[in-house]
Amino acid sequence: MREGRKQLGDLLVESGKISPEQLEEALARQRANGEPLGQLLVDSGFITEADLLKMLAEQLGLDFIDVSEYKIDLSAVAMLPNNVARKNLVLPIGFDDNKLVVATADPTNVFVFDDLRIMTGFEIKPVVSTKEELFAAIDRYAQSENVLEEAIEETGSAADAAKAAQEAEELAEEAPIVKLVNLIINQAVDEGASDIHIEPQEDDMRIRYRVDGVLREIMHSPKKIQAGLISRLKIMSDMNIAERRVPQDGRIGLVVADRAIDFRVASLPSVYGESIVMRILEKESIMLTLEDLGFFPRTLEMFRAAIGKPYGTILVTGPTGSGKSTTLYATLNVLNVPEKNIMTIEDPVEYRLPGLSQMQVNTKAGMTFAAGLRAVLRGDPDCLLVGEIRDRETALIAIESALTGHLVLSTLHTNDAPSAITRLTEMGVEPFLIASAVDAVLAQRLGRRLCKHCKEKHTMSAKEVANLGFPVEEGKEYEFYKPVGCAKCNNTGYKGRMGIHEVMLMSQNLGELAVKKASSDELMRTAIKEGMSTLKEDGFNKALAGITSLEEVVRVVA
Repeated sequence: MREGRKQLGDLLVESGKISPEQLEEALARQRANGEPLGQLLVDSGFITEADLLKMLAEQLGLDFIDVSEYKIDLSAVAMLPNNVARKNLVLPIGFDDNKLVVATADPTNVFVFDDLRIMTGFEIKPVVSTKEELFAAIDRYAQSENVLEEAIEETGSAADAAKAAQEAEELAEEAPIVKLVNLIINQAVDEGASDIHIEPQEDDMRIRYRVDGVLREIMHSPKKIQAGLISRLKIMSDMNIAERRVPQDGRIGLVVADRAIDFRVASLPSVYGESIVMRILEKESIMLTLEDLGFFPRTLEMFRAAIGKPYGTILVTGPTGSGKSTTLYATLNVLNVPEKNIMTIEDPVEYRLPGLSQMQVNTKAGMTFAAGLRAVLRGDPDCLLVGEIRDRETALIAIESALTGHLVLSTLHTNDAPSAITRLTEMGVEPFLIASAVDAVLAQRLGRRLCKHCKEKHTMSAKEVANLGFPVEEGKEYEFYKPVGCAKCNNTGYKGRMGIHEVMLMSQNLGELAVKKASSDELMRTAIKEGMSTLKEDGFNKALAGITSLEEVVRVVA
């Protein structure tokens, strides 16, 4: 014990967990039978095991964590055999600064940490958790190793990739493969992933999850189970299991942890075999309000004013994965009232919402966006959602629909709001129609939120901020927050995402510039003069407010 460190009993008294009389009683019993003081206090009912371990962690300068809420890294779990984890009641749960983070209920057992350092080759960073939580976590996460080993054994040690491919359909129905697929899906949902990537490599298979917009490697599985794993997912997605040369699309509907979840599945041929990408579509996640999307009050007010009009065109722009569909669905949640007939034409229909008439694009059958939009207009709609304006025909019908008394919502792939006007012009829409029909353009990006439990304040000079491309006042200092990493955010420093927005309301001046076919730069300058906050400005303000980091704004906006 280090010189000057407070005794455990004193800490418990100071924190109010026990009284001085209870401490004296426990110390007397300890002198009589030699049992550890902490265990005596727990056995006497004076404190809980959690109270004891929290105080012990504080005494030793360690973190106390709730393993059930910690986002455990499966690649860390795989560093230690199950029998060793159970015997010593320890569980590797992640990595921090090239150290293996290990949860333990006995942080004083330094001999176990020495053994783990030798076995794994990593320096050990112990964190403290309760025995009950550790037993539950070991039982749960040890499945990954057991299921993988079982799947390998079932596939057969002598089976090569070619033989496995021939027997793929039979392998896909084997219990170990089924269990492995279920484990991958359940773990992805539990971690809040938006996508699952299953990627054949030359010698193995790599499995990655996209969490908060960033891919993270979860595990590598042996090559010999590739055919069975891919085939199982193709069967679940209702794909043609015999076709491996062309891309295919499918869909899976599952109930995971009492939550109804859809998976949009795409298979893509690669040089080492078919890769699978699964988009996780959780119905609860789309039932958002506009306030949930991270709008600043003024920007939200501008957008609400635009969608409150009975007719016109509202465009949402941004690259793939910037949350355009989520924003449109949140907008529909606002507009979806019994007095309005809302119809959509989408490719694909990602979420099925009650009270809406949703139509799926089917190009092979001739159901394009343009054809679907014509059909939808015969259905007496008040509001139309067009999944994406991709061509001149769709753009013209959407614009004309807005001019004839419909509210039209749609998306475009442009980098900022003013560029949507020039994109429509380039598509062949007459500028005077654009000026009359477009009411607002919302450009957006998705950035990661800083973890509120571990974010750390730091100061930057005006020069440092300016070097990142932001306008600043010379000589001024700016306070931001930076990511640190803790148990709550799986040591990433970020937890969840929020939108970065740019709302351009079509004014008379902007309409005149559109008619003159002005450049997007001219439109941008005028919009800023009229009060539009740019994506960079909105992101900068969110960094100043401590919602995200300046580095994250640069990553998604610059």
